[in-house]
Amino acid sequence: MNFFEEMEARIPKGGVRTRFAPSPTGHMHVGNLRTALYTYFIARHSGGTFILRIEDTDQKRKVEDAVAVIKRTLAGCGLHYDEGPDVGGPVGPYVQTERRELYQKYAELLVEKGAAYRCFCTEERLAELHRDDPNAKYDRHCLHLTPEEIQKKLDAGEPYVIRQIIPEGTTTFHDAVYGDITVDNSELDDQILLKSDGLPTYNFANVVDDHLMGITHVVRGSEYLSSAPKYNLLYEAFGWEVPTYVHCASVMITDPETGSVRKMSKRHGDPSYEDLLAMGYLPEAVVNYVSLLGWSPRGELAEQEFFDMDGLIAAFELEGLSKSPSAFDMEKLNYFNSTYLKQLPPETFAELARPWIDQAVTAPYADKSLIPALVQTRLNRLSEIPEMIDFFQTLPEYDVSLYTNKKNKLTAESSLDLLRKEYDSLSALADWSYDAIHDALYALTEAEGVKIGKIMWPLRIAAAGKTVTPGGAIEIAQVLGREETLRRMELGLKMLEA
Repeated sequence: MNFFEEMEARIPKGGVRTRFAPSPTGHMHVGNLRTALYTYFIARHSGGTFILRIEDTDQKRKVEDAVAVIKRTLAGCGLHYDEGPDVGGPVGPYVQTERRELYQKYAELLVEKGAAYRCFCTEERLAELHRDDPNAKYDRHCLHLTPEEIQKKLDAGEPYVIRQIIPEGTTTFHDAVYGDITVDNSELDDQILLKSDGLPTYNFANVVDDHLMGITHVVRGSEYLSSAPKYNLLYEAFGWEVPTYVHCASVMITDPETGSVRKMSKRHGDPSYEDLLAMGYLPEAVVNYVSLLGWSPRGELAEQEFFDMDGLIAAFELEGLSKSPSAFDMEKLNYFNSTYLKQLPPETFAELARPWIDQAVTAPYADKSLIPALVQTRLNRLSEIPEMIDFFQTLPEYDVSLYTNKKNKLTAESSLDLLRKEYDSLSALADWSYDAIHDALYALTEAEGVKIGKIMWPLRIAAAGKTVTPGGAIEIAQVLGREETLRRMELGLKMLEA
């Protein structure tokens, strides 16, 4: 059994096998995450195998720690791979630079088959070729070298690349989303398969690895549709079966600076998964929303928006993928995240909210354990917590005009009168519990013959310095504690009396 026969024998047979194959050239933006999700759904929906492969052949653009970011993102989203760099598997290694010799052998095999050739053209010659037309195709100068000329250059140690021979005619390929697409081969260039440093190009390594890893479904962005004919020609040259192509329409975003709509990419600094976490979005909300960017459930689930991971896996079908670009909308993500936050068990939310609360409130008088219940139903994202509760730490400067409220028919003078009575009532309390504060204020409403809103307004302004707060006046007083609440009420009285 020769080398190629041994490699073929290693390929797992039967069952769906998908791979997520990111390049470690930066963070994982939303488009990358969506590709990972769809790849995972296809595998799990069919009871198949999900693989992580690191495509690190572009060493110049490789970013330190990018692989760690990829792994953290997959783990955080619940995308657990069956085979990969750190878990192993039957068709490893799963890092392309560790498969370097393999690509060399397969590139040389294509040369032997007459489907590829060595190109010795210098960078200077290629630059001259593209001087007048940057998009000019390679002129096949080296395709016509004789065996003797090739051997002479090899003996002289001249560097070379290996290029694919694009045959005449047309190439037709089928995509699960876009259907049958036919391309005139004259539009295709003799692409480089193996670079002079011995590393493969992205396109070549993809084909070799996908075959040798038994990949049945290849999920990628629609920008790779134009490369698909070249992939097909390589599969054809090797005599390999072509996997199912699943090209996903672009994810678009509105540029906040220019207002223009463009494709999302890490090149523009668009949000990554970890960026979204840092902004206070929940992993479950991000996964749910991103899954719906270009895919929609069918049948009785067609109107459903909220899915957990098991629900997404069960509902996912290729027929639900759209050919049209989708729009990444932060407001829509806020809607999903807000819903997920509201549905969390109180103790779970309190745990998630604690770092954000501790960031904003360090005052020893504040009972921070009461704050989560005040903000849980008011948030789009966790990062809104500090600004929402900063008044617990420091009473902001505010204008006396806040005590005037048309709805409650309050003027500065009437607020002063009520705040004095509230101060007298609350300062007399030995018990600072919710019920005690509640009963004292409601007793005041009866004594004054006014609605509770009128009583609460002056206290809210004095205690918070804001008209809009999480929780009402009683809850704010509880968090602040007796001494701090009375101190702030005294400040409010002085302001009104001035």
